Amino acid sequence: MNWITNYVRPRINSLFSRREVPENLWTKCPECGTMLFHRELSENLNVCTNCDHHLAISPRMRFSALFDGGVFVEVKVPEPAADPLGFRDQKKYPDRMKAAQKSTGEKEAMLVAEGEIGRTPIVAAAQDFSFMGGSMGMYVGNAIIAAAERAVKLKRPLVLFSAAGGARMQEGILSLMQMPRTTVAVQMLKEAHLPYIVVLTHPTTGGVTASYAMLGDIHISEPNALICFAGPRVIEQTIREKLPEGFQRAEYLLEHGMLDRVTHRKKLREELISILRMLGGLPAPVVGDLPAPGNIAAPRTETADSPAA
Repeated sequence: MNWITNYVRPRINSLFSRREVPENLWTKCPECGTMLFHRELSENLNVCTNCDHHLAISPRMRFSALFDGGVFVEVKVPEPAADPLGFRDQKKYPDRMKAAQKSTGEKEAMLVAEGEIGRTPIVAAAQDFSFMGGSMGMYVGNAIIAAAERAVKLKRPLVLFSAAGGARMQEGILSLMQMPRTTVAVQMLKEAHLPYIVVLTHPTTGGVTASYAMLGDIHISEPNALICFAGPRVIEQTIREKLPEGFQRAEYLLEHGMLDRVTHRKKLREELISILRMLGGLPAPVVGDLPAPGNIAAPRTETADSPAA
């Protein structure tokens, strides 16, 4: 009996028991509810293969798809004071930072890089909404200034991808001061006659919308992105009226003149290349590269002495 209980039964249970599936293998689309395999979703640039909904994408993943060959060099950003106000709510501010760094693998909410896109050298900056809601703190302000200074030094355009819930409350007035600081950084680009293109992604709200996100020469948005200062619910409660369908979404703003384009994520790279080369007075982008001469097989020439095929 002990042999059956201790050996046979566990073996049978192990054969027929349900295997645990790692949670990170599948992602549920928030729009249509489809379960998406992580590899398939990643290959599709985090766009739902069923309903075309644009899910959040990390700055590194975005840059890997944006730059030629996925090759880019990070631009160093000066680090501000860690906890200037000694802020604490339910957690201490440094503890929240450590948790965000652990979950995202990033130092802060913005990544700055330089490289080539369609053989056009640029400087790019992207916000990470998964890092404390992409909130704008002193580091984000320093990152935009560093990106602008690098672009001016190298005489390159600056492309910025915004995704934020607004200012970072843990830094108080110091966070709000980043609005005029980033405005000055954008002005540096304008005085140097360098293009500044903003790609607004879901969501871009609060002080970010009130500063550098709406100061670009050209504004492009991903489909159905929420772009606003105050959210629709706050506005409805204030004016006590029902807002129009799709209010503050990218398509609504395009129709009312606040955006220049609404572009699918998979077509965004080609559109940016065309715009950047046009603004820079460069020739049309190269669609494809021809193989090197050494790799082209020499054509076979038949003579009268050569055997017939």
